[in-house]
Amino acid sequence: MAIRVVQWATGNIGSRALRGVIEHPGLELVGVYAHSPGKVGRDAGELCGLDPVGVRASADRDEILALGADCVIYTPLACDFDDVCAVLGSGANVVSTRGEFHRPASLEPGVRARIEEACARGGTSIHSTGSSPGFITEALPLVVTSIQRRLDGLLIDEFADLSRRDSPALLFDVMGFGKPPAGFGDRRLVALRNAFGPSLEVLADALGMPLDSVEATGEFAVTKDPLTIAAGTLPAGSVAGQRITVTGRRGGVPLLTFRANWFCGRDLDPHWDLRTTGWRVVVDGDAPLEIDLVFPVPLERMAAMSPAYTANRAVNAIPAVVAASPGIRTSADLPQIIARLG
Repeated sequence: MAIRVVQWATGNIGSRALRGVIEHPGLELVGVYAHSPGKVGRDAGELCGLDPVGVRASADRDEILALGADCVIYTPLACDFDDVCAVLGSGANVVSTRGEFHRPASLEPGVRARIEEACARGGTSIHSTGSSPGFITEALPLVVTSIQRRLDGLLIDEFADLSRRDSPALLFDVMGFGKPPAGFGDRRLVALRNAFGPSLEVLADALGMPLDSVEATGEFAVTKDPLTIAAGTLPAGSVAGQRITVTGRRGGVPLLTFRANWFCGRDLDPHWDLRTTGWRVVVDGDAPLEIDLVFPVPLERMAAMSPAYTANRAVNAIPAVVAASPGIRTSADLPQIIARLG
């Protein structure tokens, strides 16, 4: 029997996940929750560029919960724990591209207790995944460390040219591009520490090498001249590049490191050596590895293609999460995520 799925939110990631659910041979779309009044009542197919499928978006939470879905893909810009608990308590599992649920111990104790109570009440599980954090900080490292018997260090470099990303709210309001550099750093360091630290800790815990500490450090580069990108214009002297490093230490030395190299242009002050959008993973152990994963997509098509990297893994994870025992489930708790493509 097909797994009955609701898509919760239909932004860049949500609409790509919605498309993935509709096209998946083992999933059945039964509902869509939309925040925007302009999307309410519209057909789900129309919201993700497909033909009509006979499922219309709703902004009524009770209506969505009454559908009796097996799973909800939860992809809003901000997390509402009341909504999450209501979904879990209703008997629907949750796969989320939000980062709050990567590691139970990283949640605020009161929030964790609420989530776990809802899971117990509904007999449900919840799992956070995506491309980054998620695939690149958990799934891939778990595979490459499977051929190690000694791990001295693992470094993940992420490169993202955001110049063609037409998401002003994300780039300017959330990520802080285009802002003056003074006083900018601390806020971003805390955000990246909170976003990637729990994911690195999941990996370390799974390897039996729990971290002593996780810290974030950063460098910021400015554009020398006004810089016009798809999302708008960055004033001269404003932040146009971020290089933020999240380091998990064990025994006083770095063990797991994620370094975000995010930029809106290449003419930066100071000048950085920037690669094509993608990842570089370096494993230092008794079976050392260097892996380059490049997104082979022209820059002008990157904004249209990049949501798939995050949304597709969430869609593919649904069967494993539905089958999991109740609770907050990490990558180490679940079996390997295998895409059903035929």
